Amino acid sequence: MNDQQKMENIVSLAKRRGFIYPGSDVYGGLSGTWDFGPLGVTLKRNIMQLWWKMFVSDRDDMYGVDAAILMNQKVWQASGHVATFTDPLVEDEVTHLRYRADHLLKDAGYPVDGLNLADMTKLIRDNNVKSPAGNELSDVRTFNMMFKTTVGPVDDESSVSYLRPETAQGIFTNYKNVLDSFYPDLPFGLAQQGKAFRNEISPRDFIFRSREFEQMEIEYFVDPAKWEEAFEHWRQQVWQWTEALGLPTENVHELEVPESDRAHYSKRTIDFEFDFPIGREELLGLAYRTDFDLGNIQRESGKNMEYTVKGTNNKFVPHVIEPSFGVERALMAVLSSAYTEDEVNGEKRIFLKLPEHLAPVKFAVSPLLKNKPELVARAKEIYTSLKQKYGAVMWDDNGNIGKRYRRQDEIGTPNCVVVDFTTLEDGSVTVRDRDTTEQKRVQPGEL
Repeated sequence: MNDQQKMENIVSLAKRRGFIYPGSDVYGGLSGTWDFGPLGVTLKRNIMQLWWKMFVSDRDDMYGVDAAILMNQKVWQASGHVATFTDPLVEDEVTHLRYRADHLLKDAGYPVDGLNLADMTKLIRDNNVKSPAGNELSDVRTFNMMFKTTVGPVDDESSVSYLRPETAQGIFTNYKNVLDSFYPDLPFGLAQQGKAFRNEISPRDFIFRSREFEQMEIEYFVDPAKWEEAFEHWRQQVWQWTEALGLPTENVHELEVPESDRAHYSKRTIDFEFDFPIGREELLGLAYRTDFDLGNIQRESGKNMEYTVKGTNNKFVPHVIEPSFGVERALMAVLSSAYTEDEVNGEKRIFLKLPEHLAPVKFAVSPLLKNKPELVARAKEIYTSLKQKYGAVMWDDNGNIGKRYRRQDEIGTPNCVVVDFTTLEDGSVTVRDRDTTEQKRVQPGEL
């Protein structure tokens, strides 16, 4: 099975088993949007809850916020997004379909790192790069990726707002609020999870690049003299996160981003890349943003963003370390790592080898035969008990036991519990392990 086949199989399984559906599918879909089904939304929330526990609940130096998606347009002007949040756009001269110029060049085998618009145009012309339809391409130009909208009944420049392209600015605009409310010791962080929107020119690769997605971001405020220490701390934290997701260490890579390719606000950036079936791509980022954002807010708003060290007259605008995590990319990495094919009794088996703490269903409970009332009744008792304790428990009496096992394997259920006639004699149940397919008998209390 090559990577392309694996990706196709994952997408197929995700739709078939209720993880991820194409957005607006009944009406023909909407490019770059995805809906999460019953299992997908649970897996997604498990990832987000794990992140919140690791980086907020279990720490003494972190505060959570949940900022509004719509913000004053001055936020995006001060941050530089209005002027610089762009992608290189190129247009098919015949069909007028638009594409990411860097993607077309990369797909054609040409390096694009550090190239400006003129360089990309020249590369296209010199090498006769065509559109996917085989047509001539326009010159490369910039395209702002923010979704523009208006707030209120009057449609003019004063009412312009944007769907946020990142959650970070909502954190920065609340820095002063949290400081006034709690005055935490430095260093401290503000964390947020939430929706972000980018009008991608050519969304692709399943949920890897879409127009609506969720981020989990931290802005960690530090003494400028101690930024390197904090950066290293968060570099190690990122590795702990990838381990908690169950991602193989050998498939995660650090890329030290050169100055020419860093965002305008960053003095140092490490991209953590993952070996997806679509290739090695960015999973998450770690950036040293200096005082760029708080300095902009102080200059543009006139509000003082300085931090006064407790018990001293030492004042400064804190610098920021930003670990930025994409929920969908994390989920896609988890699915890619978990997707497994093997053989059981000479038959091909597909299963998701999900970490137990992430699996959307922890136990599946079945009566061996659903036409035996005494088995059904006892199985229902065990199901109810497990459901009250774990929540993520499924009742499954559809088809024969072999088909149930295959179905639960495909959705990553770690344990299948079966009530059979021996249960009526000694109370024990059969528990089947997803990964090994081994079965053992235990008392229900041992579950």
